Amino acid sequence: MSEINYNYDQKVLPKKVLNIGLGLLVVGTGFGLIGLLLDSQRFLLNYLIAFTFLISVAVGTLFLVALEYVAGADWSVPIRRVTEFFSSTVPFLLILGIPLLFNIGSLFHWSHPEAIANDKILQSKAPYLNTQFFIIRFIVIIAIWSLFWFILSRNSKKQDTSKDQSITKRNIRYSAIFIPVFAITISLISIDWIMSLDPHWFSTIFGIYFFAGTVLASLSVVTYAVVKLYENGYLHPRIKKDHLYSLGALLFAFVNFWGYIAFSQYMLIWYANLPEETYWYLNRWEGMWIYVSLLQIVVHFLVPYSVLLSQPAKMDPKKLKFAALWILFAHLIDLYWLIMPNYHSEGGSSWIYLLEFAFPMAAVGILCVVFYLNYKKTNILPVGDPKLEKGLNFKL
Repeated sequence: MSEINYNYDQKVLPKKVLNIGLGLLVVGTGFGLIGLLLDSQRFLLNYLIAFTFLISVAVGTLFLVALEYVAGADWSVPIRRVTEFFSSTVPFLLILGIPLLFNIGSLFHWSHPEAIANDKILQSKAPYLNTQFFIIRFIVIIAIWSLFWFILSRNSKKQDTSKDQSITKRNIRYSAIFIPVFAITISLISIDWIMSLDPHWFSTIFGIYFFAGTVLASLSVVTYAVVKLYENGYLHPRIKKDHLYSLGALLFAFVNFWGYIAFSQYMLIWYANLPEETYWYLNRWEGMWIYVSLLQIVVHFLVPYSVLLSQPAKMDPKKLKFAALWILFAHLIDLYWLIMPNYHSEGGSSWIYLLEFAFPMAAVGILCVVFYLNYKKTNILPVGDPKLEKGLNFKL
């Protein structure tokens, strides 16, 4: 097979991307640590919000890579490296999770032996909800994700030089294995780190709810990065608005999917009207939380739905960037709504409220740094992929 000349010279990404990322990381971490001095419990919950946000983006982008291979998509091949770059955050999740692992007792009620002693529900859940098994599950899940990330990304980069088409077939097989594994592990992660904050509550649809938010967040990060690169000439010149439309259509589809799952979870619990389920929503319908709950409907569904509804909007760079950033903000609000109602403190400083988004700021910084370092050492165009030519010629 003759090699195709794509007439593409990768532009150097300005170092300001790295500087912005490092700045956000340092400032966000610094202000976040101030929260430790003011209120240690709220500090941990704020850190957990940022941590689960990074999980969403990291493993969500890895899922998108696998999905492309399994679906046999052509249009996304020229921009797949952007997705691969963000998925390289996966191995760092183990390091970032260490502070939380050392504070399991401060986060999770079920980790206290005295709490289990007088609670039949916690006793029945103890074989699963115990500290040792919790840590083992977390390490094993991150190891599994890291293994699939390593295999898929290594093969993709190797194909740039070898031009071996059989590598694509191997990645399709690995991706087909990863997707059901991802479905199980992302559900376990959501149950362990979020749902078990309130161990008496349960929902059979919670894993899917977190999955919907995960895919939305990862799609938003990729969309924003691709549009910015497209506008500034860092992608292949044959990439056009037809590619952007596909990203916009996926965003719109998962906005609807998230709305459907969110409503389904609420409707099923409301209809069953079981006290052991309904109290979770009732807690989020009291005090300030009623406003956050109503905000969810507007911010996470109505606004992005309206912005992305028309066909021209799905290929408009300005509207796509706005929608992507808005959805990322909505995902943070969603995580805040899921996690922070579990905060209980008799005191605490009011200054902590000014630091709520310090760690999410640091998380965005991590993503910027990871993307810059990957872009610097890896071709952003997968020149060895056999579907690249069809991807560059993609038309609606």
